[in-house]
Amino acid sequence: MSKVVLIIDDQPDALRALSLFLQLRGHEVHLAENGEVGVALASAVRPDVVLCDLGLPGIDGFTVARRLRHLQPLPVLAALTGYGGAADRTRSRAAGFTRHFVKPADLDDILALIEAA
Repeated sequence: MSKVVLIIDDQPDALRALSLFLQLRGHEVHLAENGEVGVALASAVRPDVVLCDLGLPGIDGFTVARRLRHLQPLPVLAALTGYGGAADRTRSRAAGFTRHFVKPADLDDILALIEAA
């Protein structure tokens, strides 16, 4: 079943590559290159899943997750980041992320998360 996915990442190549991968598997994908745009877009499109980098310009991914926790229904929030330390994982859980993928993440794991949403 097709899902609505929002990817928030400040690396344009990463955005395009992951977007294409997910679109080829039938998902509707929306893209944001910073946290402010991502929060606004999430409110507008009500995604099933949000994949969010933590190290974003402006507001970081932790703040994005805290701001998205008011959405109803609440999307699955997954960090997709280069920050893989134990403290980063603890902070991401506290902010509201349910999964924490470290780049380069396994695309099959991401796809499984999306399809289970």
